[in-house]
Amino acid sequence: MPTETTAPARESAPATPDAVRETAPAPTATRMTGRARLVLLVLCAAQFLVALDFSILNVALPVLGADLGMGQADLQWAVTAFALPSGGFLLLSGRVADLYGRRRLFLTGLALFTAASVLATLAWSPAAFLAGRALQGIGAAVIVPAGMSLLTTTFAEGPQRERALGVSGTLLSMGFTVGMVLGGVLTDSLGWRSTMGLLAVAGAAVLALAPALLTESRRPDRPRIDVPGALTVTGGLLSLIYALSTAATDGFARPDVLLTLVLGAVLLVAFVCVEYRSPEPLVSLPMLRRPTVAFGNLAGLTTVSMMSTVVFLLTLYLQEVLHLSPFRTGLVFGVQGVVSALAGILAPRLIARIGARGTLLTGLLIQAALTASLLGLGTGSGSAWLAMAGVTLASLGHLWVIVSYGVTATSGLPDHEQGLATGLVTSAQQIGMTIGIPLLSALASAHVSALRASGADLAEATLGGIRLGLATDAAILLAVTTLITFGLRRRT
Repeated sequence: MPTETTAPARESAPATPDAVRETAPAPTATRMTGRARLVLLVLCAAQFLVALDFSILNVALPVLGADLGMGQADLQWAVTAFALPSGGFLLLSGRVADLYGRRRLFLTGLALFTAASVLATLAWSPAAFLAGRALQGIGAAVIVPAGMSLLTTTFAEGPQRERALGVSGTLLSMGFTVGMVLGGVLTDSLGWRSTMGLLAVAGAAVLALAPALLTESRRPDRPRIDVPGALTVTGGLLSLIYALSTAATDGFARPDVLLTLVLGAVLLVAFVCVEYRSPEPLVSLPMLRRPTVAFGNLAGLTTVSMMSTVVFLLTLYLQEVLHLSPFRTGLVFGVQGVVSALAGILAPRLIARIGARGTLLTGLLIQAALTASLLGLGTGSGSAWLAMAGVTLASLGHLWVIVSYGVTATSGLPDHEQGLATGLVTSAQQIGMTIGIPLLSALASAHVSALRASGADLAEATLGGIRLGLATDAAILLAVTTLITFGLRRRT
């Protein structure tokens, strides 16, 4: 992430709600104003809620299933119903926000997310609950790119944007961990509905503050939306996420999994072909040829997918191997949240000292090394301390990657491309959360089945599957680190 000392770009109040303009850099300043801090708080709070929603139900699923009459095979849809639209509609939402108003789309998405959380809280049947989760996912797909583009057009390149992205990245990553802790505490004390109720109350609070603080911005021209590109990329992502999420529980042999996997690949290839020919593409392919954009987003997708997988696998380990309660499982991840906050504060300083590339590579190496250390987990209760220490220290490197990749992938771009750039950044995060867990948990589950067939008991087989998932996780991190080392050798 860069070294200029420009100030945040300020947007003057619009003459009408539909005023069309782009932000311009303001005079140089070294500190954020009070209003800028409030804007950052609102934008980051919304991002935090989306991340929280990804994990807050994880430890509550058994209780939720018993209450609503959902079988074990159906519980995956409590997660998948949110993940499908939240990952599938991100790129389209980022472009729509550029064209029709980032503030307008942000508020619309936040209102939908809040209303959907109310529906999920009051759900009287599995269908009502899953409908609420799907609507939450659509709201999240709108909130994240619109919020990030508002952030990057409010804070200009340089220390202030690095600081803002540091706070945003920290809260986004912490949301996943805090969700584990809150999910356990709330489920044990108030029941699973309180997890969704918390999102509804917090969403309403952010929605009450946002209109007075945020100002509208969008592109001054009104190009057409690339409809063929939107259909192919959205359909491709939806198909791919469905296939991977279903395979995590049922394997890749199911006909619908194979069909949607192939369909997703075909649609994504078609999307690339469409974008080459489109006069007004949804994704600027020349932008993706920038090393900072391409390798920055690769780092983001990898760090998020691998870290969320570690948290998921350790949740299984703590509950199924060590037999900890949801509350105690949540507490194991509590220290990680504190370290994540500190890592986010330190990241901009580290970037100023060794640069965005150095911070990115250092963070990936730390995350890989600490993930590999978790291969020492055993069946004894003392291994809970290793799990806590490993995931906590891995999150230090993870947060450094989150902040540095956000700065890397959005630097050097004009304001009218910020919505697309931040759409790519947040797509990498959201898709990473979606694909890492099903891929590696499917691998782990297959190994558990093989070990059980060979005569291993359930605890040993589960541990063997988790170890294989963790080893693959660390190997992927090392491979990507090597690739990025060479890809970002020449800085742009």
